[in-house]
Amino acid sequence: MEFNIMEWLKAVFLGIVEGITEWLPISSTGHMILVDEFIKMNISEEFKALFLVVIQLGAILAVVVLYFNRLWPFSTKEKYFICKDKFSMWFKIFVACIPAGLIGVLFDDAIDELLMKPLVVVVTLILYGVLFIVLEKKKIGAHPRVEAIDELTYKDALFIGIFQLLALIPGTSRSGATIIGGMLIGCARPVAAEFTFFLAVPVMAGASLIKSLKFGMENGFSLSGNETLILITGMVVAFVVSVVVIRFLMSYIRKHNFVIFGWYRIVLGLILLGYFCL
Repeated sequence: MEFNIMEWLKAVFLGIVEGITEWLPISSTGHMILVDEFIKMNISEEFKALFLVVIQLGAILAVVVLYFNRLWPFSTKEKYFICKDKFSMWFKIFVACIPAGLIGVLFDDAIDELLMKPLVVVVTLILYGVLFIVLEKKKIGAHPRVEAIDELTYKDALFIGIFQLLALIPGTSRSGATIIGGMLIGCARPVAAEFTFFLAVPVMAGASLIKSLKFGMENGFSLSGNETLILITGMVVAFVVSVVVIRFLMSYIRKHNFVIFGWYRIVLGLILLGYFCL
């Protein structure tokens, strides 16, 4: 595959879309599927599947960089160099990963085949847009009982992990589902958002690893120079945009709710419904 400036620009655009939509509650996978309807990359279907998942590593790296001091469980200031609170948090993250991890591994191919379709995205965009608005109008999370991540129990973590299962349906939004799940059990919105960011690290890294291994076993563990450039470009752009978006979202949700995102989902879903029905 020879170098093509248009393919490189498409990788840049998709990296921007990933960086924005991965963290806002508007569904990154859904947007990627929809963008693919209008901007076709001249690459194999196998490499496209790898690209769409692996560029998420750029988004993950943004979380690691921004929250490194919160995530790294070792410190020279602590006895035995171990921060017990951070290890406890990672155990809770592991518990929250179990539901989606099991279902994702067992039914990954079935989910891709049955649900990775534009119409599914349209329906879930509208459905969960309405749900976001309804829950926010009911003042969910107005009086939180959990105002710091270390106050989360393992039961809370498992409940949030169960909500993450909803994100296996394209168009749902992993961040939106887990943040709403956290708020339903009494988490303050910023706490639910931060736990969602931290939960994304092992979840998305695991998904990228599985897709990479699958691609390698089926197509050989080698990429052309152009394919490597496209992957690196998408990851770097997703990283830079994610840093900006995460900072924006954390600032935004301290003073605002998700109603605007709900309306965005509904309007976008209706526009796309009209497009696909014509």
